[in-house]
Amino acid sequence: MPEFNPIRSRKESWQSAPALEPQVLPEEAALLRILIGEDDQHKRLPPYQAIVLKARDMHLAGATVIRGFLGFGKSSHLHAKKTLRLSMDLPMVIEIVDVPEKVNAFLPYLEPIMSSGLVTLERARVIRQKHATAQKTMVR
Repeated sequence: MPEFNPIRSRKESWQSAPALEPQVLPEEAALLRILIGEDDQHKRLPPYQAIVLKARDMHLAGATVIRGFLGFGKSSHLHAKKTLRLSMDLPMVIEIVDVPEKVNAFLPYLEPIMSSGLVTLERARVIRQKHATAQKTMVR
């Protein structure tokens, strides 16, 4: 497996990367859910950012990062958002949806990025998919 380096030069900024062609998912897809802490780091980046960048590099259909307000994990230590503190290692959830083959090919890349966390994989049924640039809506 080639090493993934999420740090890019200014010319290759992830924010200015060209948009990819929207993918049409089949009705049967896979949902990869990754739960990590907000304060984790991977090569000077938060793992959630490195994971989303790698998913985009591998042309997965979509990824979303959700910041939690309260949660606990294996240690049962509560991680909560406090008004007076900027961060308390809040829980982060990354959800990636694509066909099972592409999600399974992505799994080995998580190991070097994640120092801790939980990864789950489940079947997903795509009910509706609509792209902002396309006028066509797929409803199943």
